[in-house]
Amino acid sequence: MTSVGVYKISMDAPDDMQGIVQLIENNTFKAKEIVAIIVKTEGNGNVNDFTRGFATYRIQTLLSEYLNCSRSNVSERVSIVCSGGCEGVMSPHSTVFVKGNRSKYDHDKKRITTNNEKKLAIGTKNTRELLPEEIGTPIHAKEVAKGVREAMVDAGIDDIKDVHFVQIKCPLLTSGRINNADKRRKKVVTRDTLKSMAFSRGASALGVSIALQEVDERRVTESTICNDWDLYSSVASASAGIELMNNEIVVMGNSNNSSSSFVIGHSVMKSPIDSNGVRDALRNTGLSFNGCTLSEKDSQRLVNVFAKAGAHPSGIVMGRRTTMLTDSDISSTRHVRAVVNAVIASIVGDPMVYVSGGSEHQGPVGGGPVAVIAHL
Repeated sequence: MTSVGVYKISMDAPDDMQGIVQLIENNTFKAKEIVAIIVKTEGNGNVNDFTRGFATYRIQTLLSEYLNCSRSNVSERVSIVCSGGCEGVMSPHSTVFVKGNRSKYDHDKKRITTNNEKKLAIGTKNTRELLPEEIGTPIHAKEVAKGVREAMVDAGIDDIKDVHFVQIKCPLLTSGRINNADKRRKKVVTRDTLKSMAFSRGASALGVSIALQEVDERRVTESTICNDWDLYSSVASASAGIELMNNEIVVMGNSNNSSSSFVIGHSVMKSPIDSNGVRDALRNTGLSFNGCTLSEKDSQRLVNVFAKAGAHPSGIVMGRRTTMLTDSDISSTRHVRAVVNAVIASIVGDPMVYVSGGSEHQGPVGGGPVAVIAHL
């Protein structure tokens, strides 16, 4: 059986790799066993957020030295997902996922069960590079759907109901990419580079929904992407970036084929302040509460929380008007990341959790999926 390990590491800067280096040098895991790294960097999360590319470059450079390969080859072996924006009290960090046959990942062997309980499994897949005119379209969604299915096989997850979180890093449009399409007389989904992030995230999420049979593929059309909010995935999380043209897919779930000492569960937040949605995700992972906050005992079992956040198109939260969509100085994704992170942090007692902004077709409109990884 395959064993999966998960390590959350604080970062002092987008290029701070010291925590990863220490774990490798201490032989906690080997560099060749890393399958995915999900990072929260402190940029603005928009088109010009170069902290994502900076962090990706540093990870690629570091691992290329350990793996004795080129930087480009690293991305073929390890899924690197960097999400920009640590507004409010959100703390920059990385979550490293390793996979192998060693029991060393079983941090507390006393908690490991011997029955057929399903345990954390992870699978990855990179799609082909998209053409600029394919970004944010049904073609994009179909490529992601194909990749999700293949990542499930890689994870050893047989049942779509056992998938609890699908993290995707997807491309966006730049002026150069739009000009490239123009020269070939191809039409892009939008000429607004910021809006292209939303279309890319939306198409990626709908690709997940197709793969997991949450949405009929025939309903995913040019007119429904970023328009029909009744179509969504309850487990998709997509982050758009300038640093790639393909989609990097990380599927997380539970499987009988895993001997991990971790488990994952999920729920959905119906709004940015839906604390009950967060608690449901924690309960679904077997964690308990002392009043409204995570119990002291189970706070030690928590590894990390992953959430998507988005402003409702109306700008209204719980019947109240907000300025998230009318603030011309600050993007709504920045507002909502800060809010959702604060809600989660107040429950789990740790601001170092992963919250990604822009939840198009990722959970119900105005809300988003939330997943929890914990020790058994």
